[in-house]
Amino acid sequence: MTKRRDAVVIGGGHNGLVAAAYLAKNGLDTLVCECRDVIGGASVSEHPFGPDYTVTSLSYVLSLLPPEITADLRLGRHGLTIYPQGPYFAPRRDGRALRLPGDPRQRHAEIARFSRADADAYDTYQRHLAGLGKLLAPLLHQIPPRIGSHHPADLLAQARLAARMRKVDVRGAVDVTRLLAGSIADLLDRYFESDAMRGVASVSGVIGTWAGPRSAGTAYVMLHHHVGESGGQAGAWGFPRGGMGAVAGALADAARSFGATIRTGAEVAQVRTSGGQVSGVTLADGEEIDAATVVTTAHPAISFLRLLDPASLPDGFRADIENWQTRSGTVKINLALGRLPVFTACPDPDPQVYGGTIVLAESLDEVENAFQEAVAGKPSTLPFADICIPSVFDDSLAPPGRQVMSLFTQWVPHTFAGHPDEAALEAYADRVLARVEAVAPGFTDSVLHRQVIGPHVMQQEYGLVGGNIFHGELSLGQMFHARPAAGYADLRTPVKGLYQAGSSTHGGGGVTGVPGRNVVRQILADQRRARWRRRLPGPKAPGQPPGSRGG
Repeated sequence: MTKRRDAVVIGGGHNGLVAAAYLAKNGLDTLVCECRDVIGGASVSEHPFGPDYTVTSLSYVLSLLPPEITADLRLGRHGLTIYPQGPYFAPRRDGRALRLPGDPRQRHAEIARFSRADADAYDTYQRHLAGLGKLLAPLLHQIPPRIGSHHPADLLAQARLAARMRKVDVRGAVDVTRLLAGSIADLLDRYFESDAMRGVASVSGVIGTWAGPRSAGTAYVMLHHHVGESGGQAGAWGFPRGGMGAVAGALADAARSFGATIRTGAEVAQVRTSGGQVSGVTLADGEEIDAATVVTTAHPAISFLRLLDPASLPDGFRADIENWQTRSGTVKINLALGRLPVFTACPDPDPQVYGGTIVLAESLDEVENAFQEAVAGKPSTLPFADICIPSVFDDSLAPPGRQVMSLFTQWVPHTFAGHPDEAALEAYADRVLARVEAVAPGFTDSVLHRQVIGPHVMQQEYGLVGGNIFHGELSLGQMFHARPAAGYADLRTPVKGLYQAGSSTHGGGGVTGVPGRNVVRQILADQRRARWRRRLPGPKAPGQPPGSRGG
């Protein structure tokens, strides 16, 4: 028997769960279909080492989830607890370490160990980033207008954007242009001279990205991570109790509290359409569910080239999706440890070290060389790693006396997504652990279990095509009104009633929930316009808004 819902959401990741919660909160009978047996998507907690260990498989730290979503969905009431992440600690093979504590005087003294000029420049650098963040962060929450369209409704949206941008002065306009077009190396060249400072700061520009620190556009990638709002503080990061899967769990509980239904092991095989209008979905087991509204949060290559007949899509849209850049050389390594590492640069136990971000990147050139090796088809000889040990905050993650460690590393060749080399991947992971051993002697002896997740597993198991954690590169040509296709950054699609809200849409890239919230705003606005048009006497009113394209 065919079932009917008001709305079906494809994908039980954080954006899908946010969308479901807001849809149900607004009275729509909503079903979430998640193909895996566990919700969360890339924000998932799993147990690869047995039930005593909880590991955040992919996404490993919370930053970009807006406080408004936390408040609207009452995530605190649903058990979401965040432990603030500590400062950066970058140990070096010569026995020294760069530390960036929160206290300004201590931080100045630590940076001055490597360069007095860098220490003096650091606060100016942070003010520069904060100023850019104030200009660009509001755009992260906005549904992009259809820039270039001459439709009256689109012209009005463009005018609103222009009015917002009136706050940008001449200096700000130049700074934004340089940020969007420049590399993180270009930016750091203006402020810092020491390898230590440039190495640590360069990592934020290339996290999850198929680009080195000298590649154009990586300055924006850094700012994208910098404007997090965990706890309401720009740039703040934190660890959810229970791992990142706890974020998905709280969102799922919120969605259910409003009446949504969430099904796991429910793979969508087809999005059904009729006459250019979505009519529902068909699951892999043949079950059909009718719905006038469908929201897909899957990667665009899956949503539009597999679940739909690509031939039914407009040529321009299909070409944009077929040419969507979604490469990656990321490898996530998760470890269970018998004890905390002891760093040569800090032999005494220090909560500021163990509770912060441990960065293995001794120079910008080292990071660039690692990328260039992967471009040439060789896994990096000296990969960089972004490391955290969330179990020092959260005793639910490991048995007493044990720890779990997360290592976000780069790069292997992006071709590993389709053609993995398991032996090369394991050898790469060995080199990452050897880097830790070099700054924390005896570390490898403490490793009880290890999990290595390369681009192929990310693609096959988690639906991250190309292994890209953002569902598409955060390059200038794939941002804002171009994300993911010309004319469809407003979360609609060429199929009426079919919407998109994955990380490949504007506001995505990180655990933001912004696409999930904004797509519901768009759906409700389109439904209000449809009701208004039905009330009009006579033929359809002229100047119909662009909801007729897909909303």
